[in-house]
Amino acid sequence: MLCPICKKTLEKILLCNTEVDFCPDCLGLWFEKDELRQAKDNKDKNINWLDIDLWKDKEKLKIASGQKLCPNCRLPLYEVQYSDSGVKVDICNICEGIWLDRGEFKKIIDYLRKKADYEILNKYAKNLFLESTEVFSGPETLREEVDDFLTILKLLNYKLTVQHPHLAKLISSTPK
Repeated sequence: MLCPICKKTLEKILLCNTEVDFCPDCLGLWFEKDELRQAKDNKDKNINWLDIDLWKDKEKLKIASGQKLCPNCRLPLYEVQYSDSGVKVDICNICEGIWLDRGEFKKIIDYLRKKADYEILNKYAKNLFLESTEVFSGPETLREEVDDFLTILKLLNYKLTVQHPHLAKLISSTPK
């Protein structure tokens, strides 16, 4: 496979225990279908419940034809604004691969960490309900969805401990 920017041969590396392709010249990353989610989940377990869904918010979706070619299919990639993060990712609508330029993976992780903090503090009940329904409906495997649900419950514990230390102490001291 060739880099969409440098046209050099991509090399395999392990990024957060996920094998991805990268360009040794421009340091761009090529994620085949589902590899970006896997790398994100392995990078930070506290954000595994946040799905990387580029198509979810159709009214916010900003898509444009790009100049880069898919390393796999050799067809034009499309530029998609990644939510409200300010990061534009290049995606292939055929193989569903994603190209990230140098530093964009870190920007996405930082964005998701901030989003997780906001979501867990301000929309906890809504997210708990959504994750509980995803246990039965996907889009990930049952095990992955249960892990996501348990992460939200763990974050509730952290939230209670920080925001209501007396309540957390009372709960932990109840007889078992």
